[in-house]
Amino acid sequence: MKKLVAEFIGTFALVLFGCGAAVLAGAEIGQLGIALAFGLAIVAMAYGIGPISGCHVNPAVSFGVFMAGRMQLKDMVGYWVAQTLGAIAAAALLMFLLSNSAGGFAGNLGQNGWGPGYLGEYSMIAALVFEIVMTFLFVVVILGVTGPGGDAAFAGLAIGLTLAVIHITGIQVTGVSVNPARSIGPALLAGGSAIAQLWLFIVAPLVGAALAGLAVKMKLIAAE
Repeated sequence: MKKLVAEFIGTFALVLFGCGAAVLAGAEIGQLGIALAFGLAIVAMAYGIGPISGCHVNPAVSFGVFMAGRMQLKDMVGYWVAQTLGAIAAAALLMFLLSNSAGGFAGNLGQNGWGPGYLGEYSMIAALVFEIVMTFLFVVVILGVTGPGGDAAFAGLAIGLTLAVIHITGIQVTGVSVNPARSIGPALLAGGSAIAQLWLFIVAPLVGAALAGLAVKMKLIAAE
C-alpha cells in the first residue's frame, strides 16, 4: 500500500507541476520552462518517493520494468491504477484552479495531441514514431541507471534531465507524453480531440517501453 500511495503522489506531482507549468505559466516561461518543470518534477519525486516505490510514476516505465523481468504482473497492475488515479486527480485540481481564474477554464489542461490546430501540426505517423522512440530511450536510461552497475545517487538526476531533454525536443510534435497516465488525466477532463487521440499516447509509450525492457532483458543494452 505504501508503494501505491507513493506512486499516486508522484504521478500527481508530475502532472500538476508539468501540465500546471504549461497551462498556468506557459506564456511566461515558454517551452524551455515547461520542459524543465517536467524534468525537475521527476528529479524531486525520484529522491522523495524513489526509496519507497522506485518512482515509476508512469505506466510505460512500470511496463518496461516488468518486461525486463524486474517486476511482477500484479504489482505492475497496481502501479498502473495508482498512477492513473494520481494523474486524474492532478488534472482535476488544475481544472478547478483554471475554473476559478479570471479567464476561466478554456479546455486546456496540457493534453497531448497532433495534427491541424495542435502546436506544430505534425502528422499522426510523426507523433507515433516520436512517442515510441522517445519512450524507448527514456526507459533505457531508467533501466540502466537503476540496474546493476548504475549509480543510484545520481539516478534521479539522470532520469529527470532525460525527460527534460525529451520535452525540449518534442513539445511541438505531441506535447510529449512518453507516459500514458500523464496523457489520460488531462484528456479525460478536457475531452474532445484529446479523447479521440488518446489511444496513441497509451499504445506508443507501451510499445517503446516494451522494446526497452526486452533489450535490457536480452542484455543487448544494459547488463543484468
